[in-house]
Formats: sequence, structure tokens, C-alpha cells
Amino acid sequence: MNKINYDKKLKSLLSSLEKEKSKPSLLLHSCCAPCSSYVLEYLSEYFVITIYYYNPNISPESEFIKRAEEQKRLIGEMHLDSEIYFINGIYENRAFEKLSENHENFPEGGERCFRCYRLRLEKTAMLAKERNFSYFGTTLSVSPYKNAEKLNSIGKELSNKYNINYLYSDFKKNNGYKRSIELSKIYSLYRQDYCGCVYSKKAREIKLSEKNINNRKVSK
Repeated sequence: MNKINYDKKLKSLLSSLEKEKSKPSLLLHSCCAPCSSYVLEYLSEYFVITIYYYNPNISPESEFIKRAEEQKRLIGEMHLDSEIYFINGIYENRAFEKLSENHENFPEGGERCFRCYRLRLEKTAMLAKERNFSYFGTTLSVSPYKNAEKLNSIGKELSNKYNINYLYSDFKKNNGYKRSIELSKIYSLYRQDYCGCVYSKKAREIKLSEKNINNRKVSK
């Protein structure tokens, strides 16, 4: 079975929206300011965007708050084609802990992560439906560490479940990830070195520890 080109699918939609007299509304889930930077720059021409910061996976809570504040700062400082709105989601870390049960030792990018995608996307879809947004979507596909095919598959399923349009994407394409790094430097954004959850933080710490050990061996 041929893979779907989600970047091409998005471009086709954006091309059709150029002919519309008014911009549709988009509830865009964001995990952090750096990942949202390029996506906001790219999409603000076509949508009236509301960022939904819903990330119960992030740990500890102080990190959740820090990323939320950085997201709001970026929105306030970017000069875009239209105003960007913001909804700060509730910190529901217990919801993430529950879905992680019996999956604590799964590797990054595996089933635990897919469950996390679904948790955040479903909450976004539900809110988008409740508030009559035209579309819902996520910035997650800008990261080379996120599975765009899985994200879009979940998005399609939720689109059918809640009867609301999902914005298909693979934002890492067209140097999207590279541009997000450039924008992070321009706006001096805080760029965390782990995805957000306690498991990704632990994996990052192990990797750094192993790197330090190897560096010490080389220096001897």
C-alpha cells in the first residue's frame, strides 16, 4: 500500500482555501513554542488560529507551566497575517499516567507515544467540535521524532468520530523543522532537550550519561 503524502494533501487544501472569501477557524494543538513557530508562520495566512496548549504528558508541572508561558510569549511577539488566540489546557498528568500503565518501559516512538498522541488529539477534536471550529490539527508532525503517519491516522479516525475536519500535515517537510530552529533563535525560545514526559526525560538523562562516559574514555 502506497504511503499518503500528507504534505501534498495539506498544500492542496491550502490552495483551495486561497479562493475563499474568509479564513476558516483552526484549533491547533501545540506541544511547545518552538514546534509551533514555523507552523504559525506557515498557516496564519490561511486560517484564524487558536493555539490549544494541552499536554498532560509533560512532567514536572513546573515544566508544563514554563512551556505554556513561552508559548504565550511567542504568540505575543510574532508578527503574523492575523491574530493568534490561545487556550491554556488543564494540567491532567494523571490521564497520561493512566494510559502509560504497563507501557512504562516501551521505547520512545512506540505504543506509549501513540497513546499520548491520541490523548492530546482527542481532547483537541472534542473542544474543536464543542466550539464550532472549522478544523483541528496539531504541530507535532514538525518534529523528526514524531510519527507523522500515525498522527494523521489518529487524526482521520477522530475526524470521523466527532464529525469535524482534521488538518492533515507533515510539517517537517519543506525544511519546516529547520525553520522552527531558526525561529527559536530569532525569538530566543526555550528549547527543552526532552519530549516532555518523565520517560523521555529519563531516556535523555541515560543518553547523556552514556555520552559523558564515552567522552571520558576517549580523553584518556
